[in-house]
Amino acid sequence: MSSAYRTLVRPVLYRLGRGDAEVAHEQTLHGLRRLTRVPGAVSALSRSYGALPAGLARTVFGVRFPSPVGLAAGMDKNGIALPAWRALGFGFVEVGTVTAHPQPGNEKPRLFRLVESEAVINRMGFNNLGSAALADRLAAYGPLGYPLGISIGKSKVTPIEDAVEDYVTSLRRLYRFGDYFAVNVSSPNTPGLRSLQDAGHLRELLAALHTEAAALAGSGSGSGFGATSGSGAESRSGAESGSGAESGSGSGAVKPILVKIAPDLTEAAIDELLGVCTDAGVAGIIATNTTIGREALAPADQALAAEAGGLSGRPLTEISAKTVAHIHAETGGALPIIGVGGILDPSDAARLIDAGASLVQLYTGLIYRGPGLVRATNRLLAANHRPATPSTPS
Repeated sequence: MSSAYRTLVRPVLYRLGRGDAEVAHEQTLHGLRRLTRVPGAVSALSRSYGALPAGLARTVFGVRFPSPVGLAAGMDKNGIALPAWRALGFGFVEVGTVTAHPQPGNEKPRLFRLVESEAVINRMGFNNLGSAALADRLAAYGPLGYPLGISIGKSKVTPIEDAVEDYVTSLRRLYRFGDYFAVNVSSPNTPGLRSLQDAGHLRELLAALHTEAAALAGSGSGSGFGATSGSGAESRSGAESGSGAESGSGSGAVKPILVKIAPDLTEAAIDELLGVCTDAGVAGIIATNTTIGREALAPADQALAAEAGGLSGRPLTEISAKTVAHIHAETGGALPIIGVGGILDPSDAARLIDAGASLVQLYTGLIYRGPGLVRATNRLLAANHRPATPSTPS
């Protein structure tokens, strides 16, 4: 963590909203959004943080990533600050989780810092403006210059028996904008959602999503980004930056669909889930979401440990690494993994890559380390973790 962030920026952020972590989150996000509207500001930010060392780029599930370090879902759910993230050094961004219906999420307060444990508890509840609103915003942006993942989930008002159509609706609305799609069935903050990780439910959901994606790819819905922007995912994320989808530009190829899993599953449950995912043609696994466990918390944070929600940050470092390693071993490295959870130092990201992840994502680490974490992680991975071949499993 840079001394400037530690001594100047972080104390101010932590005092915003009388210590309400969600206020700091929102003000940071809207500050980045305002910055993108100031002429030259994004370029200046990019000069400080966005230059990528040579040797980072890799191709995973048919998408070219300029860096394996991405922004995890949850930070910019509605995609309001997308031009800023690449300038901070991220090689890709995952927006969402978004739902078919707009929803306010759970009651506030719903986001808590456990500072001594370098952790966060959230029970946000998929607060978002809805997939239709996100589609409108992405259409207005035009080419972003980097790969975009879109995380989709179930609306709270939708009964679990109608969950499939809820997910399919969001996929249909957003298909032409994403380079890959993450199916979130593992958040602990939507009642009943984690039951969709069960084999029967997951099999039905993935079959419906793949059927819809194939229909959209065949109809050309995946090959155009608005009337004036060119030819699909390759043009919007790859034409200028050397990144983006190589498989979706008018070829009729189905865009990658990934499944995000919980860290609380047993190895037997993970193995069953992997079997369903492999049979369904899933392109990869995102491991992991937040945990409902409360292990490894500092004594000073025990009072907050009683708050309901998912725990992220340092307590997930070991769990996510073990989960990634298990998935990699179980699949023989044939199923690409995005490793997420507990990355607070560059070495944590390197550990996930060593465990078998092709890509990694950050979120809670930004809260405790600041944007310098992205730059430092890129540098370490470029120095010690270049891909052995130009492409990882696709």
